[in-house]
Amino acid sequence: MNRRSMLGLAAALLPAVSRGAGAQTYPSRPVRWIVPFPPGGPTDIVARPLGQWLSERLGQPVVFDNRPGAGSNIGTEAVVRAPPDGYTLLMVAPSSAINATLYERLNFNFIRDIAPVAAIARVPQVMVVNPSLPAKTVPELIAYAKANPGKMSMGSAGVGTGQHVAGELFKMMTGVDMVHVPYRGGAPALTDLLGGQVQVMFTVPVGLMEYIKAGRLRALAVSSATRSQALPDIPAVADFVPGYEASGWFGIGAPKSTPAAIVDKLNKEINAALADPGMKARIADLGGVVLPGSPADFGKLIAEETEKWAKVVKFARIKLD
Repeated sequence: MNRRSMLGLAAALLPAVSRGAGAQTYPSRPVRWIVPFPPGGPTDIVARPLGQWLSERLGQPVVFDNRPGAGSNIGTEAVVRAPPDGYTLLMVAPSSAINATLYERLNFNFIRDIAPVAAIARVPQVMVVNPSLPAKTVPELIAYAKANPGKMSMGSAGVGTGQHVAGELFKMMTGVDMVHVPYRGGAPALTDLLGGQVQVMFTVPVGLMEYIKAGRLRALAVSSATRSQALPDIPAVADFVPGYEASGWFGIGAPKSTPAAIVDKLNKEINAALADPGMKARIADLGGVVLPGSPADFGKLIAEETEKWAKVVKFARIKLD
């Protein structure tokens, strides 16, 4: 082989060698994990123990950066604009899929601009009603709503939230007429549900069980496709409305063009965490189940959810104020 050929071969191999070396030394400094929601919420609660796990496994601190606002768009855009070097990660939730249609003008395209790294967990919502409502099952609620069109109100954490679109999907698939009442967050919506100002709500099970056990709320069904392992005595909405599914889910993303070797390394560590009995138990305490898989698996979930919620947003004509 002559000198020119050897130089050409070396030039061709150099990027691959550099990528491999980069993955082997990654991370060599702290990793920033942006959570586009306030501290203490469900998304933040899921992320924290996993961040601690990654810190220990990667040998570098994972520093959380909560950047709430615009339905998670502010935090997402910060990651989109970050260098694609694996040192800025994004906590991904259903809002990313919903916002693609809900917002007419975004400075990014989520599927194009965020590389899926790994799914973390799926957490069903629970369809709960105020006990004053004379409906003890999903079929009874549907019958009551159809007999009293527009008289039953549905609370949510705000327009376009996971709670809101879960209710709108239910309305779309059953033909019932419920008035949507948006609040500034899930806590005030739950307060008014307890007080009877609204009659029904879809929400995550965190913090609900004490009210259900005390008889202050009635749980009719979970929003997952099948019964939840964490709530085995509660039927699924899909038992009565075939095909209904509106679970929350969480995962990790990174800026597009993040080296595949780094994405794969993070995916491997996250899947190891999800196989850990302690981590499984912590997620089960939130009512969820772990979602191990490849980056491609997570990308497929995001694409499917984006398509599903686009149909709901358009059908319900959901508009931001």
